[in-house]
Amino acid sequence: MHALFDGPGLRRVSVGEYPLWDAALALLNRDLAVTLPEQSPLQLVAQPSYEAGEPECVYVALAGGEWHGGHLYPKAADDPAHALAIVADAAQDTVSECLWQAWPLCVEHKLGLHAREADGQLAWWCAGGTPTVGSPHIRAAVGSLDTC
Repeated sequence: MHALFDGPGLRRVSVGEYPLWDAALALLNRDLAVTLPEQSPLQLVAQPSYEAGEPECVYVALAGGEWHGGHLYPKAADDPAHALAIVADAAQDTVSECLWQAWPLCVEHKLGLHAREADGQLAWWCAGGTPTVGSPHIRAAVGSLDTC
């Protein structure tokens, strides 16, 4: 886990610097607000690359600046679907590792959901699938957990 004071030059990313990542994070924050209402919204933080000439490293972090996992890849900032998938994965890593809990959870099965493409959009999928837990199913589109 990393925090705002861990690295040189770490900063909060301003809204508009990475518009597709901002849009993706807004959807994830909708789901976070519904499932973990006590948590403040996730944010993007950045630090300079350790390799000369490479773009800065951007991470999905908790409101206090803590993050876990790898950085978002710059090429993912060019495609909305890919940006949403990569930000969803990073958000799950940060929430799960920093808060020590699976996120988001299927309310029916109490299992962690996974982001996966379904019907042309990224959705939260529950593995279910055992005789005691039920069958696999799509819970909701990413950003739409409040509509279930």
